[in-house]
Amino acid sequence: MKKIIAAALATATLVVANPAFAQDAEAESAIKVTGSVTLASDYRFRGVSQTDKAMAIQGGITVTHESGLYVGTWASNLSGWGTFGGSNTELDLIGGYAMDLGGATLDVGLTWYMYPGGADKTDFAEPYVKLSTTQGPVSLLAGVAYAPKQEALGRWYASGAAYGTGVPTTAGAKDDNLYIWGDAAYAIPETPFKLKAHIGYSDGNPGLGPNGTSVAPTGKYLDWSLGGEAAWGPLTLGVSWIDTDISNAESAYLQPNFSSTKDGSSIAGSTVLVSLTAAF
Repeated sequence: MKKIIAAALATATLVVANPAFAQDAEAESAIKVTGSVTLASDYRFRGVSQTDKAMAIQGGITVTHESGLYVGTWASNLSGWGTFGGSNTELDLIGGYAMDLGGATLDVGLTWYMYPGGADKTDFAEPYVKLSTTQGPVSLLAGVAYAPKQEALGRWYASGAAYGTGVPTTAGAKDDNLYIWGDAAYAIPETPFKLKAHIGYSDGNPGLGPNGTSVAPTGKYLDWSLGGEAAWGPLTLGVSWIDTDISNAESAYLQPNFSSTKDGSSIAGSTVLVSLTAAF
């Protein structure tokens, strides 16, 4: 018993004598680091392919403080859809604050979309607000993202043909972009399976920006997806059907930018997307 008491006293003395050690341990427990790596059959951003309807390798990491503050980054390869240029990479910087409302979570933040080494004036900032809740096996999320007027979102080229000339129709033009979306998921009890659905609405520049792309290529459109996923430990296999209401006639003026370089088909048409994600 004396040995046990002596050991306990020694431990307590060590902690008191080394307050920095105790503080470091508390700091580590207050911060959580998570991340993931994904291999996908396509990268669809709001229904539109960013990889010329080809495979994508994506990854991200997020650091979260117990207060609700978080910062993170996410990246993916790109191809086709105008001229991304440089390394043909999208790099997102993300920061925000998630607040527990008791039964729901309010998340307010900002995403900075970057295209390293690409054409000038292609990066843009987009603040967002998300409200989510989980009731039993059902999870719901509603979100609004609004990017204020910026050159990267402006209608520099009125058409694909204008972009082909290399001479901007309205150089330096600025525009804004609104995206409203909703997500729903149902985790099937006592199974690793989850059913998922998404719908989104875009309202922005109905033309092409300085890099020959546009966040809302036809101005206003809907995108949606239906699918499911299965999780085994850190691995998640997902399958989803993705589509938009952008018709071939609506996107014709964006050609050849708004078509696959492989077969000329629309990069906003329906597709089945398969992904494998490893989380850590």
